Amino acid sequence: MKKLGMVLALLLATANHASAQPAQTGETRYSAFHDYRVATVAEGLIRPWSMAFLPNGEMLVTEQPGRLRVVRNGELLQEPVTGLPEVYYRGQGGLLDVVPHPDFALNQLLYLSYSKPLPGDESTTAVIRGRYRDGALREVEEIFAATSRGRGHYGSRIVFDGKGHIFVTIGDRQVPPSGELEKHPAQLLSDHHGVVVRLMEDGSIPGDNPFVGKRNALGEIWSYGHRNAQGMLMNPATGELWLTEHGPQGGDELNLVEAGANYGWPVIGYGVNYNSGSAIHAATHAEGMTQPRKVWVPSIGTSGLALYTGDAFPHWRGHLLAGGLSGQEVTLLELDGQRVVREESLVKGLGRIRDVRQGPDGFVYLAIDDRGAKPSAIVRLEPVVRAPLAEND
Repeated sequence: MKKLGMVLALLLATANHASAQPAQTGETRYSAFHDYRVATVAEGLIRPWSMAFLPNGEMLVTEQPGRLRVVRNGELLQEPVTGLPEVYYRGQGGLLDVVPHPDFALNQLLYLSYSKPLPGDESTTAVIRGRYRDGALREVEEIFAATSRGRGHYGSRIVFDGKGHIFVTIGDRQVPPSGELEKHPAQLLSDHHGVVVRLMEDGSIPGDNPFVGKRNALGEIWSYGHRNAQGMLMNPATGELWLTEHGPQGGDELNLVEAGANYGWPVIGYGVNYNSGSAIHAATHAEGMTQPRKVWVPSIGTSGLALYTGDAFPHWRGHLLAGGLSGQEVTLLELDGQRVVREESLVKGLGRIRDVRQGPDGFVYLAIDDRGAKPSAIVRLEPVVRAPLAEND
């Protein structure tokens, strides 16, 4: 009965989760600590997925259909960057993350993830790197291709740790959560379904990864039991790796990623099957499986995750900013150490928030994704000076 009650409560919460209404940029919005406005940075993008800032002031934006675009001096350049590989642009596939190397000013290296076409109309998550100069990507090399096959759930966020490693999320590729759940690919170490991988910057396998040398295990794997993580960051002050991942119907998660940990999908979790609302998991906890630091029920469709460290919004410093696709919002998460102690919804109603980044100016940049591939925008949050309260207020 307890399990049935949990499922019914989840269904009721999902039904009551109204979609956000369209809102305008430029208007003053309010949060607990800062007033802010939303300003348009660039328009006319088709399914923007990721943003990156370069030392010369340019912004790079990936478009899911396979284009890498340049925003220079507030203008979206008409010609995309040349030299990119063919991408598998179907469903959730396409050109996905873009991240400059920490020493980009010296080496001009860009890292990009994408859905790589495979024979038989299949695809997988792959990572390339190349040198970006004068509107072109040169010396392109593939440094990783996941051992996975499926319909979607590519994951694809890339994070550097500043110590010569990169982390990449790989989704569970929508393998159905049915049958003997302990044998679901996301629970196996012999493939890359539902994992975070840790690589050297050239794509080789670090010798201190947790599963190196283990039988029937791929040495790239850092953690497993994930569903589809599309937000990830590393706290440079602590070395903590955080990610947000999609649950099914309900049960999006914020996880603190640790070496060798199993995050439980699909054996444990907080969501239910789409449409039918039937239970997927026998429980929300199990021995040897790591609990999330936060769960969203109903789901917000987590995508894009940033740690705010800037000066424009000083009271947000040290907080996480989690984008939401279906929720059409950014969730501000206040941390006390490794615990979420407060949350607040920001910028509701602008559209599906695909990516969240802090810019060099300390403003918060958002990539808005139109699911129907209509032109959409990059916007940013700018602080508005809060008027002092009158004596009678």
